[in-house]
Amino acid sequence: MGRGLSRPASSSRVILSSGDQAKPNPSHRAWMRYPAGLYTPSARAYSPPDEPEYPFHDRTVRVTQCGRICIGRRKINLSVVFAGQTVGIREVSDQIWLVSFMDFDLGFFDQDEDRVEPAQNPFLLKVLPMCPV
Repeated sequence: MGRGLSRPASSSRVILSSGDQAKPNPSHRAWMRYPAGLYTPSARAYSPPDEPEYPFHDRTVRVTQCGRICIGRRKINLSVVFAGQTVGIREVSDQIWLVSFMDFDLGFFDQDEDRVEPAQNPFLLKVLPMCPV
């Protein structure tokens, strides 16, 4: 063998003599089992959360599986992220509607656009300008 290729006998190597069997490492027993053998069901019963309510909005609409808000014949694109969720719609100005999900205003759409334009990011820091000294 070339230089650096020879290796010393390692303790990780298993040498079997006649009649001996290799014993697996006890820490590896868990990953050698099927997931169903490790799973234990929860003692608590699952109850889905309540549907969000939008008391200050004009309508509550469920977003379709393709991510659209359907109002009559209009189909307004929102996002597939909200598929199956209910959103609130409120007319904030003449022919301009605000779309909200839970406590967050997502954006606006109007009579001409068939997509929701994003609202201001609610997570931005609101920093007041500094006063000159």
